[in-house]
Amino acid sequence: MAPGTASRASAADPVVSRLLQQDTVPWYRKRNLRLLYLLLLPTCIGIEMTSGFDSQMINTVQISDFWQDYFHEPKGALKGIISAAYNLGAICALPFVPMLNDNYGRRWAIFFGSWVMVFGALLQCFSNGAAMYVVARLFLGFGIPFCIIAGSSLMGELAYPKERAIMTSLFNALYFVGALVAAGISFATQSIKSDWAWRIPSLLQAGPSMFQICLIFLIPESPRYLISKDRAEEAYQILVHYHAEGDPDSDFVKAEMAQIETTIKIEIEHSKRSWWEMVSSPGMRRRVIIGSFLGLFTQWSGNTLISYYLNDLLKLIGYTSSDFKNKLNVGLNAWQLVNAVIIALLVRRFPRRVMYLTCTVSLLLCYISWTISMEQFLVKHSAAAAKATIFFIFAYSPCYNIGYNALTYTYLVELFPFAQRAKGITIFQFFGRGAGFFTTFVNPIGLDSIAWKWLITYCCWLAFENVFVWFMFPETYGRTLEELAFLFEDRALAEEATMKVEMQIQHDDRPPWAEKGVRAQNREFL
Repeated sequence: MAPGTASRASAADPVVSRLLQQDTVPWYRKRNLRLLYLLLLPTCIGIEMTSGFDSQMINTVQISDFWQDYFHEPKGALKGIISAAYNLGAICALPFVPMLNDNYGRRWAIFFGSWVMVFGALLQCFSNGAAMYVVARLFLGFGIPFCIIAGSSLMGELAYPKERAIMTSLFNALYFVGALVAAGISFATQSIKSDWAWRIPSLLQAGPSMFQICLIFLIPESPRYLISKDRAEEAYQILVHYHAEGDPDSDFVKAEMAQIETTIKIEIEHSKRSWWEMVSSPGMRRRVIIGSFLGLFTQWSGNTLISYYLNDLLKLIGYTSSDFKNKLNVGLNAWQLVNAVIIALLVRRFPRRVMYLTCTVSLLLCYISWTISMEQFLVKHSAAAAKATIFFIFAYSPCYNIGYNALTYTYLVELFPFAQRAKGITIFQFFGRGAGFFTTFVNPIGLDSIAWKWLITYCCWLAFENVFVWFMFPETYGRTLEELAFLFEDRALAEEATMKVEMQIQHDDRPPWAEKGVRAQNREFL
């Protein structure tokens, strides 16, 4: 049996998945579902625009002579901490994120995190020196994990099962919308002959967060969160309204509701609702190991080198024109957005392990080629090698996006059961932000010290990633979240959940939540 397939045997019998196959109506022909997805775009999917905006803003403003003069041309450790402070702030926030998510719901977590980032953007814009600038970036970083963890969970828990993978994959793809906008704005403000050349992009970083603040309460709360708080009637009404277009007699929604309620009840019965439970069983320990290393992989695969230090990379291969570097940066971000969206729309067609292995193998080959081309330029000053280096920088994007961009939150939402989902994604964020802080801090030091040889460290790490993914990543393709809830656990729990769902579906009497749901079927949920 191939690695990763053994755990599939313990997944619950796909009761709801079988019913789902009978639905042949596409989402765009369902009025309520269309409206839900339209609202999820700015409120949840758009959250990563803030991260994308930040990485490109801090990358592009460094090209500005006014930024360099104002901060006295920071180098080495100071330059590293200016970029890395964003991830350091995120690490500081992580202990508080699951508490807010689990106690107050996904929407309040997004609302709170967005206000923190608005404050950070204002502080960054009006910074009077490097110290205040770093503090502002700490606030920006502190707010983002509240939004990312809540938003990715909310999308996965609200989306119709057929579109769940696409929606959670688009979550990361919109990172490049923010990056492209930031690159364009920063390029345009280069013509301003004052400090506002870098202050304006800093101020506009608050834009995506303002969208979330204004619109987040127009979408419903997670049905799974409501069920966990004994508010099953509200959860049922939401599922009827969006997953059955208002039909309370929908067999699919009755089965979905029964499956969610039964699975969450079993999860909570076997859950201590504490951090200790994340390592108390073999199944949870394996999830934590996978989530932790996935966090490392998303930041230690060489992407931060391009996102934060493209200016330095281009200098190494002889490109010093600010105009050229700005234009290339905008073009690179446009290319990243296009291929990320295309890949996100294709995730339903391929198993998760196939996409991850394709990602890691192609990244390794790309980085080896990139290292060779950069070495050839620095040793032989070959113009062809410089152009080849730019080609590999562009080739890197689809290689990375096919796995670590498109699948990250899709896979995490599928990997962790509801009771541990917020904590699981928090652990992923801790390792990802820690890795991001480390790499953004040491990248300028490594490039200054050993130039092209610094890329060899990434080649070695990427080789390890291939081995880890092959042996450790399970397949989660083609199941609902509840059917994956006991992926690594005793099969008896999966069979118990399946049996109760089957009994609920076949029972003639309506459960309490269905009775109240029928009476409230015309209620407005927005």
